[in-house]
Amino acid sequence: MISLSTHVLDTGRGSPAAGIRVELFRREEAVATGETDADGRIGELAADLQPGEYRLVFHPPSPFFARVDLTLKLEAGHYHVPLLVSAYGCATYRGS
Repeated sequence: MISLSTHVLDTGRGSPAAGIRVELFRREEAVATGETDADGRIGELAADLQPGEYRLVFHPPSPFFARVDLTLKLEAGHYHVPLLVSAYGCATYRGS
C-alpha cells in the first residue's frame, strides 16, 4: 500500500501556508486533489496508490512561482513531501 501526505510552509512569513491547492497526477490523469488546512497540511492526499511515477503539483502563494511540479517515484509505504516556499525560492524533501 502506498499513501501520500504533504504540507506547505511559507518560509518568508515563517508560518504554515493555508488554502494551497495541491494535485497528484499519474501520467496525465489527476488521481487526487486537496487544499492545505490552517496548519498548512494535507494529512492524506492519496492512499491505496499503485507503484510508479507520479507528479505532485503545488500552487503556492508566490509572486514568482505560479506552480511547483515534482516528479516522484513511489514504491511502497507512506510518503510525506513538504514544500518550503517564499516569494522567490522553494525547496522540498522527503519527510517522515
